Amino acid sequence: MFKGSKLKKTTLFVTTVCLLTLVIGFGMQRRCAAQGGGNDYQSIELFTDVLAIVKKSYVEEVDTKKLVYGAINGMLTSLDPHSSFMPPETYKEMKIDTKGSFGGLGIEITVKEGILTVISPIEDTPAFKAGIKAGDQILKIDDKFTKDLTITDAVKRMRGVKGTKVTLTIMREGFDKTKDFVLERDIIQVKSVKHKVLDDGYGYIRIAQFQEKTDDDLEKALQALQGDKKQLKGLVLDLRNDPGGLLDQAVRVSEHWIDEGKLIVYTEGREKDSQMRFTSRKGHKQPDYPIVVLINSGSASASEIVAGCLQDHKRAVVMGTQSFGKGSVQTIIPLADNSGLRLTTARYFTPSGRSIQAKGITPDIVAEKVDLAASSEKREGMHIREKDLENHFEGDKKDGTDDKKEKPAPYKTDEMIKSDSQVLRALDLLKGWEILKTMGKLPS
Repeated sequence: MFKGSKLKKTTLFVTTVCLLTLVIGFGMQRRCAAQGGGNDYQSIELFTDVLAIVKKSYVEEVDTKKLVYGAINGMLTSLDPHSSFMPPETYKEMKIDTKGSFGGLGIEITVKEGILTVISPIEDTPAFKAGIKAGDQILKIDDKFTKDLTITDAVKRMRGVKGTKVTLTIMREGFDKTKDFVLERDIIQVKSVKHKVLDDGYGYIRIAQFQEKTDDDLEKALQALQGDKKQLKGLVLDLRNDPGGLLDQAVRVSEHWIDEGKLIVYTEGREKDSQMRFTSRKGHKQPDYPIVVLINSGSASASEIVAGCLQDHKRAVVMGTQSFGKGSVQTIIPLADNSGLRLTTARYFTPSGRSIQAKGITPDIVAEKVDLAASSEKREGMHIREKDLENHFEGDKKDGTDDKKEKPAPYKTDEMIKSDSQVLRALDLLKGWEILKTMGKLPS
């Protein structure tokens, strides 16, 4: 079948493949043996033939490792947008990412219909401040078209030394033509959890990304909002533009509001290790205050797990717009030369059995984000009040009121929240729940 050096090369390659398979533990060697030299071996023969031809006849001498890396990367990107090969440098950066500190622009990206697309910008990063939005299509990075770039290559081009600049050519729904965004790279210090008081007894927690310490940070935020043993009247959990992150952190976050023993998420894949069920563990649980979870098209993966879990268990009302729809689980597998494999190994399902892959989480209440300043001015201009009529007479002053006194603010929170229509709508819903409870219309 093979002769001379060609046989040695082929045997060497098959041995290498089997060794790698033993390292990652996927049991491929058992399947190869069972098939007994069928199509898999023929394909390997084809690959080694091409490798030998390129090594011998290409116009310039080519490094074998570079060819193998390219072949592996091409193989993985042909599977789905989220599987990829990470050379040692990229794999090292990926491990840093999950710790919340890295150099770059602060964009979570994917490939959608063959186009490099923004899942969401990370809050308080150069991309966020420059106005990059979820759904933006990145057509060029500097002068390089992204059409044939893998996600790994695109990320590598956007990463760089703090202070250096990169130009992204963006196409967005509503644009007549592409627009260039010049961004200055920075050290991305992603603060996973932020919190603040919206109004008396109403809390707000924002999770920007699911990292190693997200659950710990969430616990601290909840304690701060409930200082002096005060119980919250309601909570807004903001998962908008949260691109996801670590699966175990999504589970732990959900556990704060889900009773012990209840299902949070489960996964299904071909391998036994990919078939998992995550249930809420024993431990401290939050009181049964009402929750509104905010999502949008930039909410993906781990954030969709949390939203779907709380929605299925009727523990929260989900408000906003349809989420991104990333319902697959990627396993990170270290390889022998310090490179890594990001492989889609399972689909995840919400407790009720919903797969959100390519569908997303549908909010219970659809609420688009609107420009409050513009809509307020428009409303003010449309209405005429009694005091605007000519020859109107003043009201009775005996009640001690004074029209000249400043009206009380409707919301006791900061300016950023006051301009966020979705957060305010969520807060109004929580306040309405509290009012109905006092009227005896709802269970306490």
